[in-house]
Amino acid sequence: MEESIPENQEETLVEGTLNTAEDDEFAEIREHFESGIALTDEETDKVADLAVDYLKKILAFFGETESSIDEYDGDEGELILDVNGGDLAVLIGRHGRTLDALQMVLTSLMSSRIKFYYPIVVDIESYKTRRKKKLETIALSAAERACKQGRVALAPMNAYERRIVHMTLLGNESITTHSEGEDPNRRVVVTAVR
Repeated sequence: MEESIPENQEETLVEGTLNTAEDDEFAEIREHFESGIALTDEETDKVADLAVDYLKKILAFFGETESSIDEYDGDEGELILDVNGGDLAVLIGRHGRTLDALQMVLTSLMSSRIKFYYPIVVDIESYKTRRKKKLETIALSAAERACKQGRVALAPMNAYERRIVHMTLLGNESITTHSEGEDPNRRVVVTAVR
């Protein structure tokens, strides 16, 4: 017996995602991206417009319809979408976990639609930028303490935050860093080189 889709579900968040359309509007962009050819401004704008559209639809589920979304390119070629306005604290969550989940949902929707992974970072009122600066300060302080004490273990962090700590201390030849433990309790350990 074949199931039919109820009429009230015709318009979905990821409209067209489940269709195997003959004309894949992102095929050429996917080819360029996967072969390492730099995307044109027009191609980047097309991907960004779709990401912003999806993000606005997701935010609408939380009653946020008046928020603005600033888009810009990150240092590593990623698309950064920074949401501003409204009551957005609930979307950040404790230690940014809800924000990370929001980013994962958006990235999954985008990958499903354009059929390749395009790096997207979702930020809310520059939370991740502020958090990155704080982590860099924590890393530098831990390096100083490790030089005096021999070894410093930081609080548990997610993979993204641990990477920031490792990258911040990469050029410091008086210490080494490594991660130990299992998620969600995995942490960076800073050790003095003797």
